Amino acid sequence: MGKLRRALTLVHLLAESGVGLTLDEIAQALDVNRRTAERLRDALRDEFDIEERVDDQTKRFFIRDRLGRAYTRPNAEEVAALEIEVAARRAEGAGHAEALERLLHKVKSALDDREKRRLAPDLDALVRLQRSRIVAGPLLDASPETLGIIQGAILAGQCVEFDYTSEGAAAPAWRRVVPHGLLHGPTTYLIGKMPDREQEPVFFRVDRMSAVRISERAGCAPEDWDLDAWLARSFGIWREEHHDILLRVAPAAVARARAWRFHPGQSFEEDGEELLVRFRAGGLREVAEHLFTWGGHIRIEAPEELRAVMRERVLLALGSV
Repeated sequence: MGKLRRALTLVHLLAESGVGLTLDEIAQALDVNRRTAERLRDALRDEFDIEERVDDQTKRFFIRDRLGRAYTRPNAEEVAALEIEVAARRAEGAGHAEALERLLHKVKSALDDREKRRLAPDLDALVRLQRSRIVAGPLLDASPETLGIIQGAILAGQCVEFDYTSEGAAAPAWRRVVPHGLLHGPTTYLIGKMPDREQEPVFFRVDRMSAVRISERAGCAPEDWDLDAWLARSFGIWREEHHDILLRVAPAAVARARAWRFHPGQSFEEDGEELLVRFRAGGLREVAEHLFTWGGHIRIEAPEELRAVMRERVLLALGSV
C-alpha cells in the first residue's frame, strides 16, 4: 500500500501547490529518490493533466484543475460516441435528436481551450470513421416543441390534451390522456391512458398529434409503474393478448439465433442440432413480420394463432408477386 499512499499524496501536493513543485521537492516530500519521483509523476499523467512551468530555468509541476475534474472530464471516445449518436438520430428524424444535440453542444462548451486542443486529433479521427446504423423506415416528424410539451406535462404531473388523427380517420378527434412514457425512435410514441378508465395504456403516434397542450387536469403514472416491464410484454408496439411463443431454429441458423434478441424474456433450449426459442408476448403480427425475414430457417411450433398470422403474411406476399 506504500506506493498507493505515495501516489495519492503526490496528487494532493500537485493540486494544492500554488507555484508547483520541482522533482527534487517531490522527492523530498515523499522521501524517495529523484528517479522514483519522476516515475510517479509520469504514472499520474495518465489520469491527471499535470502541467509544468519554467521558473528560473527550473521546471515546476502542478495540477491546474480541482481533483474532481479529472473524473468528470469527458474523453475523446465518449464525446465521439455522443456526436455519432446525435448525427444518427438527426438523420433518422428522431424527436429527441435536438435535445441530444443541445447536450453535445453543452459538453463541448464546458471544455476549456487546452482540453479542446488535447481532444481534437483523436475526436476528429473517431468521428470521421464511425457511424451509427440507420434502419430504413418512414420519416415522421415528431417536433421538439410537441415533445417539450409532453415532457413538461410529465414533470408537472398533468394530463396531456391533443387532437389525434387515427389511421384511416377522416378527421382528428380530441384526446386527454395521462402520460405514462415516451418511446423514441424513427416513429416516436406517447404511451398514455385515458383518465378514469380501467384499461391498459395505449400508444399514440406523436406525428399524428396536433394542438398539443398541457391539461388543467392532474394526472401522472402510478409510483409502481414500470415502463420497461410494460414494453417487454409485447414483441413490438402492438398490444394484444399474450401468447406463449415457441420457435424452432434450423441447424444452419442456430449460431445466428443465439446471438439474436427476439424478446427480453427469451430462453433457449437445445434440441439435437436445432434450437428452441421461447418467450411470452403479444403482437403476433409483428412477430410474423420479423420471422418472415429469416427465410424459412425458423419454424413456428406454437401458438396456432401465430401460424395463422404467418400463413396470411405469406399468402399476401405471394399475391403481390
